[in-house]
Order: sequence, then structure tokens, then C-alpha cells
Amino acid sequence: MCAEKGRDGGEADEPQKERGDEMNDILRERLIRKLDTLPEEKIYQILDYIDFLESKYAPKQSAAPNPLKRFAEGVEDTLRAGRMSAGVIGGTMNVMGKAVGMVTDVANAGKSVATEIAGAVSSVTSPKPPPPQAGSAAPTATPPSPSTETPPPPPPGDQRK
Repeated sequence: MCAEKGRDGGEADEPQKERGDEMNDILRERLIRKLDTLPEEKIYQILDYIDFLESKYAPKQSAAPNPLKRFAEGVEDTLRAGRMSAGVIGGTMNVMGKAVGMVTDVANAGKSVATEIAGAVSSVTSPKPPPPQAGSAAPTATPPSPSTETPPPPPPGDQRK
């Protein structure tokens, strides 16, 4: 029986029961390269086979996509169940993919604006510490009350009485 190999070529300490590691980049690129050569209807057959393998052997289901992508996948599955041609499904999914991307970009822009507004509001509403006085090295614990301060002398050019 063959010993299992780790990613670095050495033997793995224990068999990989769960797919905790991501697929390596070389394998991912190889799969994409192979998929790119096939017609779309064959790619849907491969997707069905992957779904079957996942349901049979995966210790846990794959992570659910965001709600917009999940909706797009549902539309795709509905079109496939209705026996639509791969070209129609592909065109529909291209449009939906662009729409999902646009809605995602708008949502991200909205989050960014909301974050900036929250930052501006918090900087305006937060109390600012009094500036340190020229003669003191550290800020005083209690600022002097206005009643004990003497008013500043008038400027030298102002001699009104």
C-alpha cells in the first residue's frame, strides 16, 4: 500500500480526512485549462458529477455563496431542469453574473460611504481634549474656571474709552 504524501513531498502524518487545505494552484489551473476545452453542455455534466461526489464523499457541504450568487445558481438550475440549451443558459448566466457584480459593487460602495460618514460623525461628536497650555508640560486635570481668569489686555493700537 502506498504511503500518503504531504504537500512538500514528505509523508503525511495522518490521512487527510477533511479538506481543510485549499486546492493547490497547479491543480486548480490544470482543471480550468481542461474545462476551457470542453463545450458548455459537457461542463454541466461535470458540475453534476461534482455535486454527486460532494454529496457522497465530502465530510461537509461546500460553503454557501452569497445570496445573489445563490439566486443566480438557482436560476441556472431551473433553466437546466427546463431543458434549455447550453447557449441560452450561458447567455443568461453571463448577464446575471454582470448584474451580480454590479449589485455587489454598489453594495461595497454603500458600505464605504457609510463607514466614512460614521467616521466623520464620530470625529465631530467626540469631545476634543483642550490644547496644552504653552507653559505646562502636561495637561491639567481641571481647567481653570472662566471667573478666575483676568480678561486679556486691549491691543496696543486700541485706545478707545
